[in-house]
Amino acid sequence: MTAWCRMLRDDGSVVATRQNGALRPVSAAGQPVRDLHPIIRGELLDADLELQAPVPVAGAELLAPIGSFPRNIFCIGKNYRAHALEFTTSGFDASAGAATPTDVIPTAPIVFSKPFTSVIGPGDLIEPHPHLTSKLDYEAELAVVIGRGGRDIALADALDHVFGYTIVNDVTARDRQQHHRQWLLGKGMDTFCPMGPAVVTADEVDLANTVVECRVNGELRQKASVADLIFDVPTLIRDLSAGMTLVPGDVIATGTPAGVGIGFDPPRFLRSGDEVSATIEPIGTLTNRIG
Repeated sequence: MTAWCRMLRDDGSVVATRQNGALRPVSAAGQPVRDLHPIIRGELLDADLELQAPVPVAGAELLAPIGSFPRNIFCIGKNYRAHALEFTTSGFDASAGAATPTDVIPTAPIVFSKPFTSVIGPGDLIEPHPHLTSKLDYEAELAVVIGRGGRDIALADALDHVFGYTIVNDVTARDRQQHHRQWLLGKGMDTFCPMGPAVVTADEVDLANTVVECRVNGELRQKASVADLIFDVPTLIRDLSAGMTLVPGDVIATGTPAGVGIGFDPPRFLRSGDEVSATIEPIGTLTNRIG
């Protein structure tokens, strides 16, 4: 069982494994498994799980694959070189002190967070918050799900702490981000963290050959290899865990490639009714519309 989803049934949410275009809800000791955390923590193993009758993925109401979080989502800013350049030269990076190609590349990970209250699932509407922003943007990202906690994790051991990977759309109000000269308020509003459609276990994801894509209304806007990250997944885990304990269920969004709305001239911000689809195989495609 390598691809984990969470779906809504008449009796509430239930964890399911995705196999061959179908979802197989799982139970343990005769009771539905409602959240992925017992599996992430290793309290429930494959041998403990009972598979229920398959349900077609098409038509199923998917939820964010993780239903609760130990704390905010960790996020990494400007972690692809081309995006670092497009962001700094866009005029929206109020934290930037220089705008030359050699100066905009971070020398250490830029870390911020999104409140867990911003998480929504596949197919959910993104609220445009028109009273707060007129410059709504998208950012498709690979996200890491921590399976084994730890502090001061060594670089060589970092990937041993990964349970799996999912997709996050780091939705951003660029004007709010610029106005407050920091990133949490522009990125932390309700519905600004679509996540899913699945968590795929680490053994199924080849980071050297994983590609992040994003389409808006079917138009390809972003495409880059995860191998192009300035700070790769082991480095992020090492640096985040330096003096601070990571815990099972922590999520780390690793940064977005070039091609976001502010990267165009003029900028191409999201509007009501727009559809944003982020694809990373073998995780799948996370699709949400602007409400």
